[in-house]
Amino acid sequence: MENNNPLLCNPENGICEIPAYNAASANSNSFKSEKKPVKIVYYTDPICSSCWGIEPQLRKLKSEYGKSIEIEYRMGGLLPDWSYNSGGISKPSDVAHHWDEVSLHYDMPIDGDIWLEDPLPSSYPPSIAFKAAQLQDNEKAILFLREIREMVFLKKKNITKWDYLELAAKNVGLDIVQFKKAYEGEAKDLFNRDLQLAREAGVRGFPTIFFTDTTGKTEMVYGSKPYSVYENALLKIHSNISKSQYDRSWPSLFSSYHSLTAKEFTELTGTARNESEKMLDELTANGKLEKLVTKNGAIWMSKHTD
Repeated sequence: MENNNPLLCNPENGICEIPAYNAASANSNSFKSEKKPVKIVYYTDPICSSCWGIEPQLRKLKSEYGKSIEIEYRMGGLLPDWSYNSGGISKPSDVAHHWDEVSLHYDMPIDGDIWLEDPLPSSYPPSIAFKAAQLQDNEKAILFLREIREMVFLKKKNITKWDYLELAAKNVGLDIVQFKKAYEGEAKDLFNRDLQLAREAGVRGFPTIFFTDTTGKTEMVYGSKPYSVYENALLKIHSNISKSQYDRSWPSLFSSYHSLTAKEFTELTGTARNESEKMLDELTANGKLEKLVTKNGAIWMSKHTD
């Protein structure tokens, strides 16, 4: 049976693909860096499981090469609604077991039961909300995207609902009045612009990441790949970029990131995967961290102290 459901991603190639998307040639002019040696344009979607799967690699890339790269996040529109598919497998419950399998494949906690308990009708509302956050503050928008991803993948929250979008915006310090106004207005146009740019670039699935230097030279990485693939694409574009040393201690990492999975901690510290989880659990037992357990893994947060 043909898979017409973009949420049933292919874990082998790490791609959540949009059906019947005609590829075009990328226009590197929309990717050129103006501030730093290399610009990374990242086409993603809040409910793309393969995109959640590359969070460890992206965080390491930012840690090692952040001084030389700027990253622009663009929304791809993975799930318009459930009516676009005229046949095959096209209902939310199909996704539940798949997300559980993908979680094991990427070693990132995902609870597929949301598709049985409170399925999302579309990925467009959280995508528009991200554009609203981006209008206000780009760094806070990236934190907002992380918040809503944790909500949907770990906490089984339907992030098409305003209450959750508002809570995520509050959690990252966005001005809620401004955020709501943008969400109901200008952000929709910006989201449509992202969709148009994706079509023009031939983006047919997520994650799709373009690496471009100041001359327009471009490399593309399609799908969830090991860290070395992203690093090699970056170095192919700009071989003179030097790797920054960063503090890999747990206090430093948890001050940089409000939450980390064991896979992310492993990627960022270079610690063996089984040792990472053991260390994080010991820190939790000693009252240093908080742990949220899901049926398919856990995530650790720095403990709030007043």
